[in-house]
Amino acid sequence: MRTYDFTPLFRSTVGFDRMSRLLESALSSDESASAYPPYNIERLDENQYRITMAVAGFAESDLDIVSENQSLTIRSKARPEADASHFLYRGIAGRAFERRFQLADHIHVTGASLENGLLHVALERQVPEQLKPRTIAITTGLGMGSSHPGIEHDQAA
Repeated sequence: MRTYDFTPLFRSTVGFDRMSRLLESALSSDESASAYPPYNIERLDENQYRITMAVAGFAESDLDIVSENQSLTIRSKARPEADASHFLYRGIAGRAFERRFQLADHIHVTGASLENGLLHVALERQVPEQLKPRTIAITTGLGMGSSHPGIEHDQAA
């Protein structure tokens, strides 16, 4: 396995600690452990996303969805085994799982639904008004008062 040193990237940045943790966790994750259950991530439009996870055999009461600290966690409880069943082949997994997704800033979970064995989790980017781009009107002359803002007049000593 390769190891990468991201130290040079973070020497001239401030506040990107979360990014370094994301990169480290993505590179250290085991691909075989994250194969169950299968899932899709879709971009529906500019601000709408959906995670669809195949959870055949699980009921709503078997699944927990928690969103906190820019992280979405979907976990299940293991289904109890049926005592009278004697499987010749068992291809439908009913084991417990936990899947974590790191959410970008301003991404919020807006709902979840379970239909036909697929869990759909709706996500939306909700950027606060103060962070959205805004157009600044340009005025001619000194329409903003008698002095220019930001310029201080010093008295000669």
